[in-house]
Amino acid sequence: MTRELGLPMQIPSPQAELPREVTIWEVGARDGLQNEQDTVPLEVKIEFLRRLADAGLGVLEATSFVHPKWVPQLADATELLAQLERAPGVRYPVLVPNERGLDRALDSRVAEIAIFAAATEAFSSRNLNRSLDEQFAMFDPVVHRAVREGLSVRGYLSMCFGDPWEGPVPAEQVVGVGKRLLEMGCNQLSLGDTIGVATPGQVESLLGAFAAAGVGMDRIAVHFHDTYGQALANTYAALRLGVSTVDSSAGGLGGCPYAKSATGNLATEDLVWMLDGLGIGHGVDLGALVDTSVWMSGKLGRPSPSRVVKALAA
Repeated sequence: MTRELGLPMQIPSPQAELPREVTIWEVGARDGLQNEQDTVPLEVKIEFLRRLADAGLGVLEATSFVHPKWVPQLADATELLAQLERAPGVRYPVLVPNERGLDRALDSRVAEIAIFAAATEAFSSRNLNRSLDEQFAMFDPVVHRAVREGLSVRGYLSMCFGDPWEGPVPAEQVVGVGKRLLEMGCNQLSLGDTIGVATPGQVESLLGAFAAAGVGMDRIAVHFHDTYGQALANTYAALRLGVSTVDSSAGGLGGCPYAKSATGNLATEDLVWMLDGLGIGHGVDLGALVDTSVWMSGKLGRPSPSRVVKALAA
């Protein structure tokens, strides 16, 4: 499919406080598809990942080794990784909940894993069935063993800005949990706005608290949901403070069971459009990415919520 992208005639150079390059951590195949009511066929998932790699995305979170009882949509994780033809230069991290999940990841020859922690007591109890402190006892052997095996470990931290049961989350609480994950051995921390309530001011405040605690922005990624339409504004705030890894989902796939109005993750196409306008490099072919999301929308039987997909596919 060809289309007029309507980009500016001259792409500006990045402003002094903005990064020159951004790593897009594409989560559509994992965080996006795990929220689908119906299971997406294995061959569609593999084709989705192939198309995303062909569009220039260098990090594709491929699947999750969470027990199929909890995430039946990704029960085919082992089969997917066995059949997936991994593109040269593309990273395929997977989510790992515990040591059994790590066993499966190692058997599947993955090089990177991610763990999923909570910044609040309420969400840790409901999502992990453990207290805020007890979650570390679960993650510690996973992270240490993975590091010994030569794997890179990312730490997801959910409910960093607001929790549906606890309300606004104090920055010092998030920093305390985040630092424990980094000290445990995680090389990167992805700060999640799980229910999409964050505002740019909150983002600046939290990132400032991490910086004051001695955590460099090179170890921080951001993961925004677009419930209130703030995901792009929040991302821009993070970029201005030095963050250069942004999580997003092709076509805006995904959602959050704890915020029924959530429209899902920040759409990768919307992110790319903004980065192009700022003159920030990312390596993605926007036209090919839009085509991929249109194709996936056809497989899912509904249109993409991404504004850029809607505009360019019209």
